Amino acid sequence: MTKTDFKKTLKKFYNPKPKRYEIIEIPKMNFLMIDGKGVPGTSQAYIDSLAALYPLTYKLKFMAKAMDQDYVVPSLQALWWADDMNDFVAGNKHNWQWTLMLMQPEWITPDMVGQARVDVEAKKDAPKLLQNVRFEAYDEGMVAQYLHIGSYDDEGPVLKFMHKEFIPAEGYRMHGKHHEIYISDPRKVAAVKLKTILRHPVIVV
Repeated sequence: MTKTDFKKTLKKFYNPKPKRYEIIEIPKMNFLMIDGKGVPGTSQAYIDSLAALYPLTYKLKFMAKAMDQDYVVPSLQALWWADDMNDFVAGNKHNWQWTLMLMQPEWITPDMVGQARVDVEAKKDAPKLLQNVRFEAYDEGMVAQYLHIGSYDDEGPVLKFMHKEFIPAEGYRMHGKHHEIYISDPRKVAAVKLKTILRHPVIVV
């Protein structure tokens, strides 16, 4: 049985060349999503949301594998925003809002998600936010994209250049929510070597 790795089959979307700004079009894809608010990585809402996303995702993976459609679980993604964007710029992380996302292959169906949810819910240690996870298509369209290598805290200058210089110079303007894709696992990779795809949807001026 062949195991699909989306970093290889969808390379320009999930494994682009590093340190290069580009404008690309992202096709519509299906995701498991869950919304929340609070400090990323450490707030209870964030921890509980991850604890709901991953068991459901792995249950779907094992269901697909039983149908001879195995795959590597894709990297965690997140959309970020704040009611007052000054909180976002100033790093007031307790006011940050987010949607955590895990891309699902095209062969994962709503019925499969429903059955997987029932199976995970039946476990005695079922995630308390499991019912908050939704299965939804996300059609991002045109985006500015950059593969950042380094600490999350060092993204600021990259984003400033993307927002203030690169996007306008290409004849676009921003809209929608900031998007990050976490290629590296921060539990296993040093901060200076973390790979993170930074995206922002754009439209023609």
